[in-house]
Amino acid sequence: MNKEEIIRSIQEQNPSAGEEFLHSFQVHSLQTYLDRLTCLNGQRGRDSVWVRRTGGSHTAAARL
Repeated sequence: MNKEEIIRSIQEQNPSAGEEFLHSFQVHSLQTYLDRLTCLNGQRGRDSVWVRRTGGSHTAAARL
C-alpha cells in the first residue's frame, strides 16, 4: 500500500484521525498503526494476540 491508501484505511477505522496529521508520519509508522487498528477491531478474547515488531520503539510503564 502507498501512503495515501494507508491513510484512507486508517481514517475508515478511526475517523477522528486528521489527514494532515497522518501525513506527518512515515509510511512504516502509518502501516504499524494501521496494523494495530486492524488487530483491535478484529478478534478479541483469549485467542487474540499482538506481536510487537522488533527494531521499533518500546514503551515502558511503571506503577507508582
